[in-house]
Amino acid sequence: MTHALTRYALAMAVTLALAGWALTLALTGADAASAIAISAMVAAVVQIGAFAITRSMLPTSLVAAWGAGALVRFVSLVVYGFVAVKLLGLPALPALLSLFVFYFLSMLLEPLFLRR
Repeated sequence: MTHALTRYALAMAVTLALAGWALTLALTGADAASAIAISAMVAAVVQIGAFAITRSMLPTSLVAAWGAGALVRFVSLVVYGFVAVKLLGLPALPALLSLFVFYFLSMLLEPLFLRR
């Protein structure tokens, strides 16, 4: 499990870095770059946790494993929306859009590393 998790984390880090760079070109404005960077860090932590949950549940049920991972991501997106925008004062569009893009791209990578 740790080998797959390590490989997934490395691939995800490269993907998040490239996507983050592209998002900073597209989303400009006050604090947009910091919102994107914070979103990348949140996405990395949540995605690694969701991948570990999905990987551990995989032998039981593939659908339940993917559903649990998707639920973790959805709940974290909603909570991040409140925390980042309301409490931290980050701009809503760059913060939430970048987190969504990071989740989407990392989820596309996930099946490549779930194989046994």
